[in-house]
Amino acid sequence: MPLAIMMRLSPLYARMVVLIVVALLVAVSNASAGNQREEVLANAIKLALARSITDPRPPYLNFANDAERIEWQRWSGSVSKRLHSRMPDAMVRSEFLQTLWYEARRAGLEPALILGLIQVESGFRKYAISSVGARGYMQVMPFWTRVIGDGQPSRLFHMQTNLRYGCNILRMYIDMERGDLFLALGRYNGSRGRQEYPSAVRAAWKRWEST
Repeated sequence: MPLAIMMRLSPLYARMVVLIVVALLVAVSNASAGNQREEVLANAIKLALARSITDPRPPYLNFANDAERIEWQRWSGSVSKRLHSRMPDAMVRSEFLQTLWYEARRAGLEPALILGLIQVESGFRKYAISSVGARGYMQVMPFWTRVIGDGQPSRLFHMQTNLRYGCNILRMYIDMERGDLFLALGRYNGSRGRQEYPSAVRAAWKRWEST
């Protein structure tokens, strides 16, 4: 809105406009990462990722035994309490944790690692957008929807879609780096070889792991 027009508005309304603009700028700038680089991937890798992404099954938890079920109940109960300030709605929080557990385990990753990554990437904000355009909880770059998805970047704001992309992309990077999580996290962030981002994720991971 041009400054000349804002000056003619009532002071209260003008202040509201300024606050809205500032809030939108903060929503973008506070998304810390998501600068994954589009790399040349072998067709076999693209195909495997595409198949994994398009799997239509919902995040329904199946437990091999009672011990596994108890582990889930203990973990989700503890994490839910700690997430309350970031996700006040109990239903949203429950759906988020069930989906995160499902997608992390499906990709062979620790749920606490994904919690740590999300904390660093987006601060648990579903609609976070970074300065380079990465989206959602796990700050997935839109080009991935063209490379392995349906070409619709807006779907990266869907909870399960975002977590599925993020978990599978991180799993791919871990495999590409032969299990080296430090390098894989750097590649996920677009800062391979630098320690700031992997160190931040590891620190957050350890805090969530202690639940």
